[in-house]
Amino acid sequence: MTETRACPKVRPVLVFDSGIGGLTVLREARVLMPERGFVYVADDAAFPYGDWEEAPLKERIVRLFATLLEEHQPEAVIIACNTAFTLAGAALRQAFPHMRFIGTVPAIKPAAERTRSGLVSVLATPGTVKRAYTHELIQSFATRCEVNLVGSPELARMAEAFLRGETLEDAAVLGEIAPCFQEKDGQKTDIIVLACTHYPFLANLFRRLAPWPVDWLDPAEAIARQARRLVPLEMDTDHPDGPDRAVFTAGRPDFSTRRLLQGFGLAVPT
Repeated sequence: MTETRACPKVRPVLVFDSGIGGLTVLREARVLMPERGFVYVADDAAFPYGDWEEAPLKERIVRLFATLLEEHQPEAVIIACNTAFTLAGAALRQAFPHMRFIGTVPAIKPAAERTRSGLVSVLATPGTVKRAYTHELIQSFATRCEVNLVGSPELARMAEAFLRGETLEDAAVLGEIAPCFQEKDGQKTDIIVLACTHYPFLANLFRRLAPWPVDWLDPAEAIARQARRLVPLEMDTDHPDGPDRAVFTAGRPDFSTRRLLQGFGLAVPT
């Protein structure tokens, strides 16, 4: 009698965000890593991260990951949040040296390479704007450009509301993005970096309200490509049973959020 050995289960990739903005990254990662299952974690109990002081937020994120890594045993973690990674990425790698962390940082380097006018804006949360990591990226890759950092205190909340089916006032959205549009010496801003994974969900609205056409730089695909490079391709294994899962630190999400998650093919906590 020939003994049949069961294939080992492939370990999932954990995608982490402060809310539901990281779904933009999850969408791209699934395309490039079809053999993997995914666990989507939204730290909605602490949303929005922009309201936090740096030290307690960093401590919270590291403490939370001690539980998440133990519970879900992921192959790798995608931090689909600029604020979380620019603040706590180094601390996470130090605390959990055997885990692969794929970070999200403002796409300043590709913006500097593509701009023709030399005027680039970075639309981010206030936390990402003030982070030393962001300023180091500018010094490393964009010294030949004029980089305009715009910290929006409301856009992440607006994106979450929009995704849940709420209507946004054009004037309110325009008020958040208007500082991105600069004119100098006959040149105009031609690239705006979307430095928050929530913002691509509003990209069509941004395009409609923009005073002139610009390139809105969405980092989701680049993050997914980096994850594919770092996560082993495991084809001789069984895909995890059941659909991908969503975990919310505040507990069970509301009806609109559950419906959105189900549309992304995620099993919703009950």
